[in-house]
Parts: sequence; C-alpha cells; structure tokens
Amino acid sequence: MSDLFQKITDSRNLLEKIGAMIPGFKGYVERNARRDADKMLRETVATRFEQQWSRVSELQRQMIADGTIESVDTLEAAAVKLRTFIDRVRTAPYGYAGFFDAVKVNEPELVRLYQFDAALLDRAVQLAAAVDNVAASFGTDGLPAAIRNVTTLAQDALDAFQLRSELILGSDTPAPASQ
Repeated sequence: MSDLFQKITDSRNLLEKIGAMIPGFKGYVERNARRDADKMLRETVATRFEQQWSRVSELQRQMIADGTIESVDTLEAAAVKLRTFIDRVRTAPYGYAGFFDAVKVNEPELVRLYQFDAALLDRAVQLAAAVDNVAASFGTDGLPAAIRNVTTLAQDALDAFQLRSELILGSDTPAPASQ
C-alpha cells in the first residue's frame, strides 16, 4: 500500500514542490500526504467491508426466501459487527493531528497507522472468502460453521480496529498481522 502514498506525493503540484524546499515545510507536506493516503486507504477498507456486508444482507434475504429462518439471526450477528466496523473505519480520526490537538500523531505513528490500515485490507479478502463459503454452504450441515467463521472474522476486524485507536493514543501495539 506504500504505492498509494507514493502516488500522492508524486502528484504534488509545482507550488508544493517549491514549498518542499523551505525548511520545515517538507515535513508538513509529507504529513499531509500521509494523512490523505490514510484517509483514502480507510475509505477503501470501509468500501471493501461494505461490499461484504451487502453480500451478507443478501444471503439473509435468500435464507428468508428459502425458509431457513433459523440461520438468519445467527448471520445477523455478523452483519451487525460488520456494520459497526464499517462505521468506525469511516468515522475514525485521520492519521494526523493538528497543531493544537490534544493527541499528537507524529511521522512514525503515521507510518504505523498506514501499515495498520493496509493490513485491514487483507482482512477484507479473508472475509470475502468466508462469505463465499456461507453462500456455498446453503443447504448443508456446514452452514452453521461457515456463519460462525464470518462472525468471528467480523469480530476480529472490530478488535483490530480498536488497537488502531490505542496506537493513536500512544501504546506500543504493533500493526495487526493479516491471518
């Protein structure tokens, strides 16, 4: 995902490039570029998870239509966790703090936040595979286990994003490993 940051910094206009030659201004511009990259990356993460949330909702409608009502409530737990995760990702503070903000996020923390958010994309891929498995498990004994897996992945995403908040507040939590 460092390509996204590179594209943002490469696309700076001439004025920004000249300003980058002014002592101290370069770091400011780079921090803003990282902030923009963080925002774009989190929006991508939210969109990917939202796609899976939509698929889960569609699977619930199919279950209702097929008369397998008993699985709808179980899958609803995953849907709620996904929606909560998506909302938190979209409304989280950017990987940057202003001059007068109570919580300062410096360059090393920005890099860690960016890596953290990039690892969330891997979780979206895992979730997509798990939702595929739920769809493939319709009418089989494997459906409850497939639904539990989606619920677990949704909870894991929520837990991982909570660690992001702790990172902003200054704990030494490493970036989440994609599983």
